[in-house]
Amino acid sequence: MGRHRTDELDDGYHAPRRRSNSGRGRVLVPLAGALALAILLGVAAFVIFNRERGCTGDPLALRVVATPDLSPALNKVAGSFNKTGKAVDGHCLAVTIVRESAAKSANSLVNGKLDADMWIADSSLMVGRLRAGEAGAGLPAPSGSIATSPIVLVAAKSAAANLAKSLQPSWQGLISVANVANADGPGKKIRVLALDPAKNSAGLGALVAAAGAAKEAGLGDEQLVGALKKLSEQIAADPAALLASLTVKSGSKVPVGVSSEQSIWAHNAKKSASPVVPLYPEDGTLSLDYPVVITSKDPVKQRAAAAFQQELGTEAAQKTLREHGFRTPDGKGGSALAEDKGFAAAAPQALPSPDVKNVASMAQMWSRLNLGTRMLALLDVSGTMAYPVPGTGMTRMQAITKIAGEGLALFEADSEIGVWSFSTLLDGQKDYKELISVGPLSEMVDGVPRKQILGQQLSTVQPKATGDTGLNDTLMAAYAEMKSTYERDKINTILILTDGAGNDDPTGKVTNAQMVEFLKKEYDPKRPVNLLIIAFGPDAPKGKKQMDAMAEASGGEAYIAANILDVRKFFVQGMKRRLCAPNC
Repeated sequence: MGRHRTDELDDGYHAPRRRSNSGRGRVLVPLAGALALAILLGVAAFVIFNRERGCTGDPLALRVVATPDLSPALNKVAGSFNKTGKAVDGHCLAVTIVRESAAKSANSLVNGKLDADMWIADSSLMVGRLRAGEAGAGLPAPSGSIATSPIVLVAAKSAAANLAKSLQPSWQGLISVANVANADGPGKKIRVLALDPAKNSAGLGALVAAAGAAKEAGLGDEQLVGALKKLSEQIAADPAALLASLTVKSGSKVPVGVSSEQSIWAHNAKKSASPVVPLYPEDGTLSLDYPVVITSKDPVKQRAAAAFQQELGTEAAQKTLREHGFRTPDGKGGSALAEDKGFAAAAPQALPSPDVKNVASMAQMWSRLNLGTRMLALLDVSGTMAYPVPGTGMTRMQAITKIAGEGLALFEADSEIGVWSFSTLLDGQKDYKELISVGPLSEMVDGVPRKQILGQQLSTVQPKATGDTGLNDTLMAAYAEMKSTYERDKINTILILTDGAGNDDPTGKVTNAQMVEFLKKEYDPKRPVNLLIIAFGPDAPKGKKQMDAMAEASGGEAYIAANILDVRKFFVQGMKRRLCAPNC
């Protein structure tokens, strides 16, 4: 018989071969034992360490949402805090800092989507507005402030010395510079940049401070409205963008902006080659105050948040905040805000904290002033427009077109504006003719920007020598046009530029009384189309009564210009009416 295969027996089991004593086996056994011992020792050490720290369970995560300017300092504080083994209910705290703008956090909170156990906004102004609204009514009151940073004016260091001749470093001075109605004022030499109050707390604080200063100084609402309207056209996306633009030359005007003091420090720390300096308002200012809001509803996390807030009040944490350009809640600054770096040792005078209603009112004012514009201008080209205006060397037509140019220059590029001329029988049987349709000034029309076409039309339009003033028929058609094309997100206006003689149309079908009744009937306060009537010339007073009646019927206003530059003031007054519309 031959050999039997042993692998057919015992399920194929093979007897192990004998290994040489010189192999790896004798090394692996002690190594495995050492590894197991190390693991056991590590676990034991971890347990002993945690017991000494009072931690018996898993770490307790605390999510803190804070603004971008504050986050670097908070990360440093949280890193040290996490190492101390501070325990709440036996759990060691593990604090995480999440960087997010206050505006974004506020929006998330309103929508019930803010993922935070603690929220540190940059201003009590924002938190107060939220709590005053229905959506934020359940938001807890702030439990204290961890830092401050005054809101100041700011300019490039290289330009600051020359600004003293044109700008008083104050909120009142800022209004004077920015006022669009003061065309020959200091604004000829200075360009003011702003932060959007709807998105930035420093911008909102500056708006409130400027409004308060204007009221204190007895400045009229027109000056404030004129300044705010101008500022709205020169908005920076965020503090970093604003500060960077201050050191970039653009024309002959020196740029000046608004910022928190800490943002200035941060800019200079990163861009030392193009430093900017604070200009402290002489009439006082408001400050970002970084309020703490504990948003978690979990009692354990609420205690954890309180523990971290207590840590933020320690001298070590406050020192870290000062090193990052902040002041303590009592206004004390550190070496980062040294005088040789352009900062003031003492915090500027603090303005009284505004109440919530005042802040909400100013925010609403800004919002309404910045609604888009949709305007149809009706330009009088009747025969009387060829008459000279005594003492000016111009005809009424020339004066009115100059007025139109002055007024239209106040509107931003996205404003929708069109022009009709009117007299009698200008276009067949119609008393009006479209010179350019209503649309954005920046829009290209046959390869040319609408704004340029408007300028060309105004410079070349001529009065119809034999034409009468078919105002009523024209206005009725214009009103119907603007109502049918109404846009809810804009202020819809019909502007009438005339010599003030009123309707003078032998073949017209609409009397003055019928015109007023038509406007009363057609005016809809939910979809308002307002009249803005500006008259210029010796005949203007004769038609004032009818102009006032038409303006009142449409929630508008009528003005008589004593001189051409008055028109800027009238346009600003028209803008002011946005604040009370439709119940002016």
